[in-house]
Amino acid sequence: MTTAVVDPLIDSMTIRRILPLHESSRRLRRLSPDCPRVHGVAVMADISRRRWWSLESVTTTGRLDDMFESAATELGNRRAVAQQLAATFTHAVLGRVVTLFVLEGRAWDAGPGNLWMHVDSEGAIDWAAVVDPTLRVLPDDAATSDVVRLPNELALATWTAHRCHRSLEPIFARLQELSHGALTTSGMWQMVGSAVVITATQVPLLTGTGELICMRRGQAVLDAFTGFGLPVRALDAPGRRSCKLGKPCLV
Repeated sequence: MTTAVVDPLIDSMTIRRILPLHESSRRLRRLSPDCPRVHGVAVMADISRRRWWSLESVTTTGRLDDMFESAATELGNRRAVAQQLAATFTHAVLGRVVTLFVLEGRAWDAGPGNLWMHVDSEGAIDWAAVVDPTLRVLPDDAATSDVVRLPNELALATWTAHRCHRSLEPIFARLQELSHGALTTSGMWQMVGSAVVITATQVPLLTGTGELICMRRGQAVLDAFTGFGLPVRALDAPGRRSCKLGKPCLV
């Protein structure tokens, strides 16, 4: 049995009123008790702002450029750095919220104006937070406050994908420029598709329940991205879709 780790940042939160987001984040932390910041988010009102910055600022202040060039100096491979940063932001923006969506049918606002990132002493992103903790939920959700009910799973999946798209699009565009085209935005959106598939596959393994529900919800997110014209499904042969994960694809 894995022992839960006492995380100093989580332990130091000052929560004045328990919200549905707090309850969901607590359950998400249990998915990985030895690394409790891997899933879920904090609420900005509960924490100190030291080492936090708005996601919206990453492409407008030169922060992303600095992160890229620092890593490129160390690795000497601009494509590898672009892949690494794309994966980092994909998890921070999409991986966390899609985990909640497939598990509970809930989602926080992952849009650029609502998300903040926390970095460790070396400048690596290790946590995320939201300014507005309001959750979007399904009609039968038990929460009675601080939620907005959407009509069905499709609507919730589409809203979640839209907010993730708004956050990731400018980051991916800048990463393509910084990599001098070595990694394309299409390649980064295929990484997003893989992240959705991995999440929808891993959550049932971690919880022991809900495989069909998780797969259905993951499929809805992929469909929403595809509806936006984003190439989240890779093609390894003409007309043949592949997730390249060694597991059944969501198609």
